[in-house]
Amino acid sequence: MRTEDLPLEALEHALVSAKDRAFDGLVHHSDRGSQYVSIRYSERLAEAGIIGSVGSVGDSYDNALAEAVNGLYKAELIHARPAWPSATEVEYQTMNWVDWWNNDRLHEALDYATPTEIETAYYQSRSASPALT
Repeated sequence: MRTEDLPLEALEHALVSAKDRAFDGLVHHSDRGSQYVSIRYSERLAEAGIIGSVGSVGDSYDNALAEAVNGLYKAELIHARPAWPSATEVEYQTMNWVDWWNNDRLHEALDYATPTEIETAYYQSRSASPALT
């Protein structure tokens, strides 16, 4: 897989979607795929103020959360249809599923709130907190 194709494009989309959020101290965890440890990808993370983190070699537990999400994606979307009419349709429906997952899905780990609700509350609490001196 080439870095410039999907991985870097997905990173750029995430950065644009996050609007004006500060990324300093944010950790981006991935496996050791060549596209994620490439100079170009690592430089882009650094430019955005994001710390790159890669898993240990041969440790399946490092990516357990990502693998769980991938499994849900496949079960809820991909395997829910016996056949897809086109790759374009898969891409379009994947985009919708990811948007739903990131913004509207009720997550048990968030006490059945949506990620958008949690993120909004977080930024409201930060702006309402007096500055420490």
